[in-house]
Amino acid sequence: MKSCLVVDDSRVVRKVARKILEELSFACTEAEDGRQAMEVCQAAMPDAILLDWNMPVMTGIEFLRRLRKMAGGDRPKVVFCTTENDLAHIQEALSAGANEYIMKPFDSDIIQTKFAQVGLI
Repeated sequence: MKSCLVVDDSRVVRKVARKILEELSFACTEAEDGRQAMEVCQAAMPDAILLDWNMPVMTGIEFLRRLRKMAGGDRPKVVFCTTENDLAHIQEALSAGANEYIMKPFDSDIIQTKFAQVGLI
């Protein structure tokens, strides 16, 4: 079973994403900010990360840049899932090492499609 870390400061978003991902046979862990996500990745690197941009403590883009510098941090497929939908944010995320980009709100079909595109499903 593949693992996915859901990183979002909204408990509701984490819960919805977790339900969708568990239906797609992922084992899920959650973090409410980038710092917690770093701790999870240091303990056990996930196969996938569904990542919000705007969070307290450490933003998604800060987390992604640090993740990609960690040992094994090049391995997880990172899919941003955010309300930031302008081209500048998308380009910044992809250049920092994101594999895909989802706009909120999302549904099961969108997550399934994007995860398939990056080879997770």
